[in-house]
Amino acid sequence: MDDFLTKTRNIGISAHIDSGKTTLTERLLFYSKKIHKIEEVKGGGAGATMDFMELEREKGITITSAATCIFWKDLKINIIDTPGHVDFTVEVERSLRVLDGAIMVLCGVAGVQSQSITVDRQMKRYRVPRLAFINKCDRTGANPLGIVTQIREKLALNAVPIQLPIGLEDQHIGVVDLITMKGYVNEGDNGERVNEIPIPVDMQEQAEEYREKMLDAVSQYDDELMELLLENKPVSEDLIRRAIQAGVHQLKFVPVLMGSAFKNRAVQKLMDAVGTFLPSPVECEKMRAMRAGDEKEIILLDPNAEKPLVCMAFKLVEEPFGQLTYTRIYQGTLKKGQSIINVRTKRSIRVGRLVRMHANDRDNIDTASAGDIIAMIGVDCATGDTFCEEGQEMLTCESMHIAEPVISMSIRGKDTDADTKMSKALHRFMREDPTFRVHTDIESSQTIISGMGELHLEIYTERIRREYKADVQVGQPQVNYRETIQAKVEMDHIHKKQTGGAGQYAAVVGEVYPLPENAEELFEFQNSVKGGNIPSEFISSCEKGFRDTVERGPLAGFQVIRVGVRLTDGRHHAVDSSDMAFRICSRDALREAIRNANPLILEPIMRVEVETPSEYQGPVIGDLSSRRGIISGTDARGNLALVYCSVPLSEMFGYSTDLRSATAGKASFSMEFERYAPCPKTIQEKVIAERAAKKAAEKK
Repeated sequence: MDDFLTKTRNIGISAHIDSGKTTLTERLLFYSKKIHKIEEVKGGGAGATMDFMELEREKGITITSAATCIFWKDLKINIIDTPGHVDFTVEVERSLRVLDGAIMVLCGVAGVQSQSITVDRQMKRYRVPRLAFINKCDRTGANPLGIVTQIREKLALNAVPIQLPIGLEDQHIGVVDLITMKGYVNEGDNGERVNEIPIPVDMQEQAEEYREKMLDAVSQYDDELMELLLENKPVSEDLIRRAIQAGVHQLKFVPVLMGSAFKNRAVQKLMDAVGTFLPSPVECEKMRAMRAGDEKEIILLDPNAEKPLVCMAFKLVEEPFGQLTYTRIYQGTLKKGQSIINVRTKRSIRVGRLVRMHANDRDNIDTASAGDIIAMIGVDCATGDTFCEEGQEMLTCESMHIAEPVISMSIRGKDTDADTKMSKALHRFMREDPTFRVHTDIESSQTIISGMGELHLEIYTERIRREYKADVQVGQPQVNYRETIQAKVEMDHIHKKQTGGAGQYAAVVGEVYPLPENAEELFEFQNSVKGGNIPSEFISSCEKGFRDTVERGPLAGFQVIRVGVRLTDGRHHAVDSSDMAFRICSRDALREAIRNANPLILEPIMRVEVETPSEYQGPVIGDLSSRRGIISGTDARGNLALVYCSVPLSEMFGYSTDLRSATAGKASFSMEFERYAPCPKTIQEKVIAERAAKKAAEKK
């Protein structure tokens, strides 16, 4: 079994939008004989295998991550192809959470872009070793060695080329491998044959120079290699590979490979590198788990098929015949028909069917063991749930980071039938995607959907229309503002009510204080009550009351964040005090304290990157400045200019159309959430007035 595990790789393919991830995955499937015909992401034909949704094929983008399994030489590789668009960042987040290694794809022309930075941050968060693949070396303006410098500077990675391209743009035919010091070119209709050639004469000097740099960099991870280099002795290929592998596993070295997936160049060499340098489930950093109910003790899971089962659901898809639950097995063996326990709900579940996924197709299997990624059918659970074997110790895997939605809009069905279908769809999407939220506005009774961006909500709205045949109407997108406080204030409040019979009495004393901008928790509660002035059974009711209040702030009804409450004292009555009395008292106390703590409204600020022809740089910067944008830098790349800035989300609606108009359709932009920042006074007053007018209109 261990030998089987050492020959297994669980990898993801992540990158900025339009870097060629899905095209690359299509080639991996073709060369491993998983498919027999290459299809393209855009253009005619059936569309790329991994983009199986109709919407993905129409728009030429990946919306949901797709899993498949291929066999290359003696390796079994589980692959997850993830979206590049920031609106679907949760797909990347949950994929990286369960993977042992990743290929970070970069465009040979555009290089490190905004979503590349996000993907890098996610890989670092989950400590995922990676290879970098500079794609599109066949495109006009390709400069892979310049992009290696970008990776080092912008991502602070120790990136070193282990290949050099043979020719660029329309002259690109293959790569020079700096380990073997041989050239490799692809031949055949689809590049099926890899032919070994001597290094071209005009590249010999460059290859030797870059080999020296590579050896110098990787010698840090292998003492034997370093000694041989210091003594000017020859080094073997296996020793170099061992040193690179050690650097990758320690997250201290990123080997850079090059090629062109679209033109079928050097993809097989990348597959070889996956097997050589990325860790197997045995070699990768062990998954951390905690005993259920005790988050202090960390237990490292052992990828051993004989040990008690621990597995985690990382992605859900609702289907007509039941929920499809993508699962990573960290320890033990999962069998068809087995009973397992959902650690969160404590419910026992029988596994009806196990399948191995290939995009939207599936193969039935009877068993799967540690290190595998498979899917269970008909298992009711939520994203991030951990499953353990019945009768064994209950462990829970570390949870995923889920970003907060920044944009909302109202949605309603045209009639009762459409409303019913819409409700089913929203319930499904909310289970599948933790960044997609649905709630009912108390005052207007409208259904409000929230997500990571306009495209995110647009895709879900379109899926409701297509998949559920529901005619729905949506309102204008609304910014998810937040409220916070700027000052520390004392809190002292009594709630007293006597209406005949048992009354209500509670008193709370404490302080309310602002949390720092980088605080992990949006709300913090500290219980410092001594001497039983508030009985311990009522403390949780106080906390509930405080949490009720931060749901809707006093300024404009937005969620209150970065607030801490310290409960220091209080009073109770032997007869009239109750859970409800303390909850109401806490609610009113905090509301009053927030009003006195210099409250203000925060707005979401987006990190925006615009790529435009140089002649339009001035108007683009001028337009961004007029949108309250703060320019953080500019870059030149050939005849293109890159503009980096931070802009309030409220100013970015309709920007896509305005940018196209201002640049004759030649510019493009990407945008992702950066932080919440205080609104200028004029904007705050405008937001409060709009909310007040909206409430008044809804009451009529």
